[in-house]
Amino acid sequence: MSNIPVARRYARALLDAAGTNADVVLDQLEALTAYFDGNKPLFAAMASPALTREQRTALTASVIQAVPGLHQTVVNLLKLVTDRNRFAELHTITRQYRDLVDARLGRVRGQVTSATALGKDQVEAIKQSLEKLTQKQVLLDLKVDTSLIGGVVAQVGSKQYDGSLKSQLHELGQRLSS
Repeated sequence: MSNIPVARRYARALLDAAGTNADVVLDQLEALTAYFDGNKPLFAAMASPALTREQRTALTASVIQAVPGLHQTVVNLLKLVTDRNRFAELHTITRQYRDLVDARLGRVRGQVTSATALGKDQVEAIKQSLEKLTQKQVLLDLKVDTSLIGGVVAQVGSKQYDGSLKSQLHELGQRLSS
């Protein structure tokens, strides 16, 4: 279970510490969390309250040493969350930090789901349309869902733009039945 208020405090402090290197720190944090997603036993050990502080500190030092080029801000965060027994919050801290960096840089993240893989030109056109609507830079995550039949569904923040054939057919069916 994640503790969002605690993670948000760590993320704010991390953003202040990162300064102009916010994107570099974000990239490294996301790479670390992806690594830990693929190495669950290591993450569980580092987050385990059953280990002594010295054991967790040694594990963290090993990870830091194994990843050359880590920004000092990331190193300090890893040491801090280990020392404060908050390593289990690393994923939540990373998500909160990403949201803060995006807000600071005027970006918003979105997901575009299509029935088939989209070409570069199509993705760029969708991105430009979404940027006009949101008045922000849009970072897209692409997904394919064959159940849409055709068209695309874009989710940006809490707004959803549904241009899928599946939803249009459903809407047509609703109109015909009423």
